[in-house]
Order: sequence, then structure tokens, then C-alpha cells
Amino acid sequence: MPDMETSLKESMQIEGAIGVALVDYTSGMALGTLGSSKDFDLTVAAAGNTDVVRAKLRALEMLKIKDSIEDILITLKDQYHVIRPLTTANTQGLFLYLVLLRSRANLAMARHKLRSIEENLQMN
Repeated sequence: MPDMETSLKESMQIEGAIGVALVDYTSGMALGTLGSSKDFDLTVAAAGNTDVVRAKLRALEMLKIKDSIEDILITLKDQYHVIRPLTTANTQGLFLYLVLLRSRANLAMARHKLRSIEENLQMN
């Protein structure tokens, strides 16, 4: 079973990936990142997207929707941002945050591969 570092590296192999983070949405801290640049700080983006996850979870609760979030997609002119809350017993409270170049990414394949990475991720 892959650990966090291996899972982040696998995520960066997704076509069009330019950055990935594993984030604790209770604290807003990025536990690990790959692909940050001077133009795009994944740590800051991960912390900001913590608010997105929390808001969506609150909305589901207020609406009394008994379902879980599979992923949250934010589309920009040049990028896709995919937020995938993790649901396995040892990863609850975490989410994967993947940034893709829209011109190079296949969104359906990226979501499929991210789901596979989630299923295999082991946190100690």
C-alpha cells in the first residue's frame, strides 16, 4: 500500500498535473505537497481550499443530505482544481488537492486515477 509520498508522486504522473497536496481540512495544513512554484504556492492554495471543503460539508449537513462528497471541481480559464475528500478509515479529515493544466488534462481520466490513488493510500 502506497504511503503519502508515493501517492503524491503518482498524482503528479496524471497527465496535465502541475501540483498536488494532501491536506488536513480540520487544521488547514498541507501534510505534503509536490509541484509548487514561485507563481503558485500549493500550501496557500491548500489552506484556502480547506474553507471550500468545510463549507460544502456544512451545506450537506444543513440540507440533511446523507451522502459524501466524491470530489469538488473548480474550473479556471487555464486550470482544473480537483478537491477529493478522503473517506477511508485512516484518511478521514484529509483531502487530495490536484491542480491540472486544462490544455493537457483529461478530466475524466484524472478523476479516475485520483480515485484509485485514494483507495490505495495508507496513512500511519
